[in-house]
Amino acid sequence: MKITFYGHASLGIQINDINILVDPFISANPKASEINIDTLKADYILVTHAHQDHIVDVEAIAKRTGAIVISNFEIVSHYEKLGVEGHPMNHGGKWDFEFGSVKYVNAIHTSSFPDGSYGGQPGGFVIEGEHKNIYIAGDTALTFDMKLIPLQTKLDLAILPIGDNFTMGIDDAILASDFVECDKILGYHYDTFGYIEIDHEAAKRKFFKRDKDLMLLEIGAFIDL
Repeated sequence: MKITFYGHASLGIQINDINILVDPFISANPKASEINIDTLKADYILVTHAHQDHIVDVEAIAKRTGAIVISNFEIVSHYEKLGVEGHPMNHGGKWDFEFGSVKYVNAIHTSSFPDGSYGGQPGGFVIEGEHKNIYIAGDTALTFDMKLIPLQTKLDLAILPIGDNFTMGIDDAILASDFVECDKILGYHYDTFGYIEIDHEAAKRKFFKRDKDLMLLEIGAFIDL
């Protein structure tokens, strides 16, 4: 499993020959200006919620690639009306795709499209691949519901928001990693704009003091699990 960071909360996940994008907010992010969305491969696009900083490139990429949008019922319905194929889910639901299983799990946040229309309830995803399992928290506060995840899935990586203000900050993300019983963390949803700028070294030190590994990737960089 190869995971590429495209800035903010945007990710690319490659599982065998399948390419998955998560919350593509790239073309409108000045920090990701070197990433050309017209070159990105996508068989599936996972969308955690409907805020603009998570969906801005969904339609363009899906129509170019034929990718299937996986999200809550309301978001999938929105894109189906635009001619995009989708797979609707809701909290607690799980489905086996060609790359592995996906479970849509709880997140505490809001969700509306840029025009103010309802975007369903926000969520996160637990992906169980052939060899590795990951948790993509989406935009969320710390919640006890995270404790349910390790009761069914042993995680190899937790992808957690750490920018504070709109989501968890560093201290709550450390607790979240305890809740999901995963000490390997990829941080995201930070630095994109002033409200969520963080001190990288201070953040890494806090995780390290708890015997945890916080990875903060440069935009375009990747890790292999």
